[in-house]
Amino acid sequence: MTLLTTLRHAKSSWDDHGLDDFDRPLNDRGRKAARSLGRELKRRKVRFDHVIASPAARVRETIEELAKGYGKLPDVRFDSQIYEAGAERLLQLIRHIPETAHAPLLVGHNPGMQQLVLALSREDGNGLRGQVAEKYPTAAMALVELEAPRWDEVETHSGTIVELILPRELD
Repeated sequence: MTLLTTLRHAKSSWDDHGLDDFDRPLNDRGRKAARSLGRELKRRKVRFDHVIASPAARVRETIEELAKGYGKLPDVRFDSQIYEAGAERLLQLIRHIPETAHAPLLVGHNPGMQQLVLALSREDGNGLRGQVAEKYPTAAMALVELEAPRWDEVETHSGTIVELILPRELD
């Protein structure tokens, strides 16, 4: 079994319309949500040993704010392929996670993150997949338990969403 935690960046600001999408920062609500999520992950004892993230400003800030609530995170490997990636590209990235990683955190953007969680999971009767299908909002986190013992063996629809944290639950 392998465990993958996926996180969509927190709410970003649209105040500066001249700013390139890649450079958009978080807004106040996003910073607060990321810190709250960090505290909740710490409370639930969710652990990470590897972090892979989009290099976009709002993702970098999400990770910084998450750490303020969670505590020290492993070093982050920023991968430009995550920015604007769809499910297939993200799945390929997952298949190249080092075998030394047992609990990675993948931080990125929609629609790719939502598509990835749906592509990796199957219906399981707990309703979490249906919630992700309906909406995977900013600062949402899904923990997917995958059957594959190695990252390069991960297949679509082989996992179960075992935890889903939505920002509205943390208010």
